[in-house]
Amino acid sequence: MFFRQLFDPETSTYTYLIADRPTRSAILVDPVLEQVERDLQLLRELGLTLKYCLETHIHADHITGTGKLREATGCLGIVPENAKAQCADRFLKDGDILEIGSVKVEAIATPGHTDSHNAYLVDGTHLLTGDALLIRGCGRTDFQSGDAGTLYDVITQKLFALPDETFVYPGHDYRGHTVSTIGEEKQWNPRIVDRTRREFIEFMANLNLPDPKKIMAAVPANERCGRVAV
Repeated sequence: MFFRQLFDPETSTYTYLIADRPTRSAILVDPVLEQVERDLQLLRELGLTLKYCLETHIHADHITGTGKLREATGCLGIVPENAKAQCADRFLKDGDILEIGSVKVEAIATPGHTDSHNAYLVDGTHLLTGDALLIRGCGRTDFQSGDAGTLYDVITQKLFALPDETFVYPGHDYRGHTVSTIGEEKQWNPRIVDRTRREFIEFMANLNLPDPKKIMAAVPANERCGRVAV
């Protein structure tokens, strides 16, 4: 398996490039509109064919690059089950497996940050958590039908049930961290450790965070797979 972590500094968004070396087939997870040319150049340099653009959820902080990448490469755009994006080519539900060559990507339904969200477990070792579980943190739950109790349940009952050595690759990081493990987050994540479900819900209700700067443009654009209204 080929695995590469890419970064958009404006929104602190991680995009992930996954490929099967023998077939040269590739997946991009959570591409960013402003980074499409970077991603296309990297695909060309590595001799990879983009088969799928895969979203963890409908993002509120950046506009997806899926639309432009689909136009440029003919790849398929894939979103979680029940995501409000009828433009998508395919919807993945909990337990669905996407394959490129010998590489298997398993969808794990992880709602809570938003009402439709997937994490993706790649070859059983690399967990792309989107905005559900972050490094020493978690996604907010105060818009897009988020629910703190649901997020607590999916983190503690589904993600923390994976082997401790599973790598955690988040959708964002604002402090320069790039990777963690399930074992680390079970021990050191301050949002979860030593908090009951009720305490977590109360904590999340009092974060008082400002809305993402691009939310008014990003959400409707991402519901159209990255097509910006004119």
